[in-house]
Amino acid sequence: MVRIEKSRIFPVEHEVAFDYITKPSNWPEFWPDLVDISDLQQTRWQEPGDTARLQMKLAGRLTELHMTLDELSRPAVVRYHSTQQGVPDAAHERHFELAAGGFDYRLVVSFAPRAGLRGLFDRTVVRYATSRALRRTLDNLERQLPRS
Repeated sequence: MVRIEKSRIFPVEHEVAFDYITKPSNWPEFWPDLVDISDLQQTRWQEPGDTARLQMKLAGRLTELHMTLDELSRPAVVRYHSTQQGVPDAAHERHFELAAGGFDYRLVVSFAPRAGLRGLFDRTVVRYATSRALRRTLDNLERQLPRS
């Protein structure tokens, strides 16, 4: 199992950040390589079982990312899983923890590499791309999160 974690402390009230980050209409402001959210007006992201379909750029090509919400416990944690053609299915966690002057935002992505040569691709290219996307997400949030 590959597990990738990135975190950063933001000078923002964690309830405010939680509401901002979990609102689908805000995702294009900070989510790297997000091109479009299919059916944004109908997309709910509030209860387990809610789904979202995103158009993403993956290696220069458009692909659809399908996400299903597993847990949303305001203002502490969000868990969901995703499927995307060309990469292994993944489990995602978003943790919001109180920190001095704000909150610590920790992003976690886990996946099981596929068998054979695709597994080598998963353990190298997919791992690197995922780590880079998490870092870019944190960088984007640095600029986008509403200040308390």
